[in-house]
Amino acid sequence: MNKTSFLLASLAIAAAMASTISDASAERVRSRVVVSGEQGRAAATGAAATGENGAYARGRKVVSDDQGNVAGRSGAYVESANGGQAARQGSFYRNADGSAGRQGSAYAEGANGGTASSAGSIARDADGNVNGSRSTNATGANGNSYSGSTTVTNGQVSHTGTCTNAAGEVIACKGDN
Repeated sequence: MNKTSFLLASLAIAAAMASTISDASAERVRSRVVVSGEQGRAAATGAAATGENGAYARGRKVVSDDQGNVAGRSGAYVESANGGQAARQGSFYRNADGSAGRQGSAYAEGANGGTASSAGSIARDADGNVNGSRSTNATGANGNSYSGSTTVTNGQVSHTGTCTNAAGEVIACKGDN
């Protein structure tokens, strides 16, 4: 079994164990796997719990090789007892040539109906040039919403954002002059 298969199998076992926990038990499960060899190292962790106050699950893994490259990813989910929920995921890499990058996203929904989400990525190439973007959207329980985008191009940052009311009409965003 190769390292990736071993890590995936371990995370699957942890997830299966977590799914068997009843809501009233307030039980927790954790797992950790580390694999080292001549060609690199890999590590993964996972945890989950559930109880009368809600539930969560999270996991992460990092893999590196003998050339100086490293990459990883993580994710999490949480749910409150009153119906709110949130999730996030992300990944990163760093290469021996100096290039690196990161991407991620998140989502939340309140028990009252408001939602928010954000997703983006940023990367640096081997010559040091940085480029990336992020978009963010939020809607309140009253129907007002925000939609915005931020970009980085060769180190220059620009941002746009728009707020609208429940009828879809553009309104001033808080903090606008």
